[in-house]
Amino acid sequence: MTRTATDTARGIAIAGLCHRIGTAQILHDIDLAIPAGKVTALIGPNGAGKSTLLRLVGRLVPCDRGRIEIDGRDVTHTDTTELARHVAILGQDTPLASRLTVAELVAFGRWPHHRGRPRIDDDLVVTAAIERFGLAPMAHRFLDELSGGQRQRAFLAMTFAQSTPWILLDEPLNNLDMSHARSLMRELGRLRDEGKSIVVVVHEVNYAAAWADHVIAMKDGRVAAEGPPAEVLTPAILGPLYDMELEVAVINGRPMVLHHL
Repeated sequence: MTRTATDTARGIAIAGLCHRIGTAQILHDIDLAIPAGKVTALIGPNGAGKSTLLRLVGRLVPCDRGRIEIDGRDVTHTDTTELARHVAILGQDTPLASRLTVAELVAFGRWPHHRGRPRIDDDLVVTAAIERFGLAPMAHRFLDELSGGQRQRAFLAMTFAQSTPWILLDEPLNNLDMSHARSLMRELGRLRDEGKSIVVVVHEVNYAAAWADHVIAMKDGRVAAEGPPAEVLTPAILGPLYDMELEVAVINGRPMVLHHL
């Protein structure tokens, strides 16, 4: 049997990507190869273009110029249902229907698979997602009865329930305390070990240092550096990236960025 490009090409390939919002040029000629089966962290200062890049990859906004392929699928031309079965994305601004319960919200993640006719298998996936993110005690509570961190975990569970090979997360640690933030990053590591591919925007670089396999540093709509954490999270790269002096230590073989001193 002949294998197609979609069968063999794994990873996200971005070529000549440019994007403008109004008169502002947000992204400038981005060329990237994001590896499959890894946790990739996008870092950089506010306004670097990280969230815009993620939204373009997830086709939340149309591409102005350039090409994006995910495992050989051209994002611009791939059927919407097929893309939704292959890529799940959670943005920063998630609409909140206050009279939805946690279980009802998480169940929305199954829509690309059952198209309004849920089966027993879909119910099992929803239950597993609720349990995986520690939401079982509040599964039947309304979203407006939850804390910000609890709601964030509910949206993460919905994204996980979509059961896609790729998961794109834009600042998922917002509203999470230290314990839950660490738990989430550990969970992303487990998902990677189960064969998922993760791209996550993070502001706290030490989460990227501790958990990412691949780091992409952005500034002013361009890629400033990319590679393993030990190669990107250095004073020589991070200093100009954030316009500040900092130190980097090594703890348990991983860089630790000392930027609070």
